[in-house]
Amino acid sequence: MSEKTPPDGDVLAEAAECPLTLTLLRHLVNHVWRHLPGDRLVVHALDKEDNGYSPLATWGEGRYAPLPDDEFTGELFPTSEEMAEDQELRELFSDGIPDTAVPALVLYPLG
Repeated sequence: MSEKTPPDGDVLAEAAECPLTLTLLRHLVNHVWRHLPGDRLVVHALDKEDNGYSPLATWGEGRYAPLPDDEFTGELFPTSEEMAEDQELRELFSDGIPDTAVPALVLYPLG
């Protein structure tokens, strides 16, 4: 198992302890990881204690809202567009979506 490596540079090193944004992910892919071969497997740790791993499989979009007692654990909600297009989703979330929900790119593991 390899050690966790913080991103290069002062700004990126500080970001290593914050949630990853698409801007930082783009920087990592285009600059820091550019030399890696294209067939390199992308694996996700199931939690920060390294209690399991799974290859990433696909992605989606949604709205993420942190739980009230844990800002780094939360729930995923449909996008505004999905809600507008799907009556079933509107019924499912008839109580509303938390005001804290923000747009999010969601990465899904295989296992």
